[in-house]
Amino acid sequence: MNVLIVEDETIAYEYLSELVVRVDPDIRIVGATESITQTVKWLRTHTAPDLIFMDIHLSDGLAFSVFDVAEVETPVIFTTAYDEYAIDAFKVNSIDYLLKPVEEAALRQAIAKFRKLTVMERTRYLEQQARTGYSGGVVERLLIPYRDTLIPVQTEQIVYFYTSDHQTVLCLADGTTYPYNKTLDSIYQTLSPNRFFRANKQFIVSKVHVKNITVWFDRRLLVNLTVDTPERIYISKNRAPDFKEWLMM
Repeated sequence: MNVLIVEDETIAYEYLSELVVRVDPDIRIVGATESITQTVKWLRTHTAPDLIFMDIHLSDGLAFSVFDVAEVETPVIFTTAYDEYAIDAFKVNSIDYLLKPVEEAALRQAIAKFRKLTVMERTRYLEQQARTGYSGGVVERLLIPYRDTLIPVQTEQIVYFYTSDHQTVLCLADGTTYPYNKTLDSIYQTLSPNRFFRANKQFIVSKVHVKNITVWFDRRLLVNLTVDTPERIYISKNRAPDFKEWLMM
């Protein structure tokens, strides 16, 4: 059985991959991705695996976005450190939902559940999965609560979203910033993936407002925008190829 593992933490990936093979020696791990972008690209360029283990919190947002932009022709078992996403996981018709650290008994039960599915049940599962999605679609305008008013903002005006100490702000092309009481994960679900990129856990940046990029000695990228930012924006060396490809889209 061929398996894809979607996990953005190296230690968690190593632990899960070893545990999966120990539980079922017939399993062959044929791929590993760590972001929404990488996962979509992998699914589009490889033969569909038999099963996917997918972490929910990835480096560029929630994994549910994968189902909005790619045809997932494979049953999924979600893994996460948070239990708040169970309902959303089953909205995309997952086989199972495992909390980290994944216990061997729970993993064994999830794999057994998958193996018991008949061909007809798997077909029905995939048809249902294809009909379901997570986000409500891409938005072109946001309403920003500010003092006693609501300010309509076109997304093309937004340079970046930034979060720090559990507070999120957005910055416009003229340098104006507004508090925006949502997480970057939830914000990213509503944005066009062609226009915005989840740079890291603190920034979402707009393509049209990228001024230039500096390549660091360790192959990280330093992204400079058309306005000043509260701190430097770095793209990890693992995600640098995805970022450069996104810029050219």
